[in-house]
Amino acid sequence: MPELPEVETIRRGLLKAMKGQCVSKIIVRRTDLRRPVPRNFIDMVSGKRILNVNRRAKYLLVILESNVVVIVHLGMSGRMVIERGTDPNIPSRKHEHIVFILEGDINVRFSDPRRFGLIEISNSKNLSSHELLKNIGIEPLSKEFNALMLVEQFKKRKRTIKSVLLDQSIVAGLGNIYVCEGLFMAKISPTRITHSLTFKEIEIFVIKIKQLLLDAIRSGGSTLKDHVSATGNMGYFQYKFLVYGREDKPCMICGEAITRINQAGRSTFFCNNCQK
Repeated sequence: MPELPEVETIRRGLLKAMKGQCVSKIIVRRTDLRRPVPRNFIDMVSGKRILNVNRRAKYLLVILESNVVVIVHLGMSGRMVIERGTDPNIPSRKHEHIVFILEGDINVRFSDPRRFGLIEISNSKNLSSHELLKNIGIEPLSKEFNALMLVEQFKKRKRTIKSVLLDQSIVAGLGNIYVCEGLFMAKISPTRITHSLTFKEIEIFVIKIKQLLLDAIRSGGSTLKDHVSATGNMGYFQYKFLVYGREDKPCMICGEAITRINQAGRSTFFCNNCQK
């Protein structure tokens, strides 16, 4: 599933192509995504100008005139790719479900082989209370995400730090890849219980995870299977992984083999020697 850096990479590409454009037409080829595409989707979006493209956690938010917001989640394998100068009415490509036809000969094509993604409509005035967004936690690249905030969250819970960081109601947009990498950079074991961490350890983690996310965004995110940018380019942060997917390979710091364990059904990669 695309995590914060991948979704942010896509958002930035869509923003350049879509902001200020009018939606001339919508083609809906399939409606049975994770949630059915709203019946009034075409009527609500067609003819409106795009004011902005934002992100909240792993959701893309296309802001339109008349207080209309299109909420997009890419699920496990979704893509939103920009094409210029192509015929929007060509036969549907494999797994392509929705096409946004914009001014300036621009098409934005939403495809999703597994159909775990979704497209919803919201009113911008009620966006923060929308059922998909109302319980999402703090953005990790915001000023509000700091050591004091995490200390307060950690005090309330007796869970492993990895499980808390993956909880979208606490921290928005972090996923398995970047939590594994961030904990390694901060030298914290993913098996630690949250209340066992010192303030200094938490402070270091906050610094490292912000650096990590910004570096991943600059690299276009990580392409393991499905992720591509809005222009169809693969990310290359996967070539910078320090622990994720590196089971039994030598740690780049100490040389000991990277360990993989299962935590709540997810693979966790870490160095037993470096992370305490």
